[in-house]
Amino acid sequence: MLRLYYSDHHTIPLPEGHKFPAQKYRLLRSALETTGLFRFEPAPPAGEAAIALAHDPAYVRHFLAGTLDPRIMRRIGFPWSEPLVRRTLASVGGTLAAAGDALATGFGGNLAGGTHHAWRHEGSGFCVFNDLAVAILSLRREGRAQRAAVLDLDVHQGDGTAAIFAEDANVLTVSLHGENNFPFRKQRSTVDIALPDGLRDEEYLPRLREVLPRIAAFQPAILLYQSGVDALAGDRLGRLALSHAGLVERDRMVFEFCKFHAIPVVVTLGGGYGDPIARTVEAHTNTFRAAAEVMRLL
Repeated sequence: MLRLYYSDHHTIPLPEGHKFPAQKYRLLRSALETTGLFRFEPAPPAGEAAIALAHDPAYVRHFLAGTLDPRIMRRIGFPWSEPLVRRTLASVGGTLAAAGDALATGFGGNLAGGTHHAWRHEGSGFCVFNDLAVAILSLRREGRAQRAAVLDLDVHQGDGTAAIFAEDANVLTVSLHGENNFPFRKQRSTVDIALPDGLRDEEYLPRLREVLPRIAAFQPAILLYQSGVDALAGDRLGRLALSHAGLVERDRMVFEFCKFHAIPVVVTLGGGYGDPIARTVEAHTNTFRAAAEVMRLL
């Protein structure tokens, strides 16, 4: 059975009408529990030292203490609270634990994370710390993976990840994202595929297929897959028009690629803002079901 780490037991107090779909995390775990394909563990909290590998230590300390500049908290998009700190540390810790699983078994999964808008000195767009960057740099420090790739298929460019690794030749960053969507000032990933509004399955999937050989040629020791489902048609923040079937094919393509090339893969959740939220939960559920089917670690 695939092991998945969860953080939804840490609830974030948010004002009424807030855009962040906090409830999707618990709904997703509930949906996956019914499949019998997975076992679940609460995500361990990441340590301050590990987070500081990717982030300025002063930024880390101020966030943890609740003394961060209010302007930065506004860019992050959450009101500060101790539950937010606990949830943030667990989200990063889940990716760290999943990375260890991936190296051991070929697959690791986090039912949170994918916080790709967090830069070294500040957070943004519902992202406090960049779990992808923390995991990569932690593995490198421990001598477990010197070369890593990030495949970011969230509809929003992983600008924080791109900026953190802009000068790092041992990290390949690949982003397929909406060209007219947030963030409006894009950063330069190793590979950027900017997509027009309204793009459908038959136009999206060939773009993904074309970029996968770049990852294979890089020969990473591990791949971190930001599997956001906000490319789904009708997503409130998405602007693309993929179907559920198209997203399933996307996920299968990624997992089959990883299996064929024997690249350990870590799945992080990323974005999804469907209305009703059940559409987003279904799409995230399909991602992990595809992993269970393709990776065959049952």
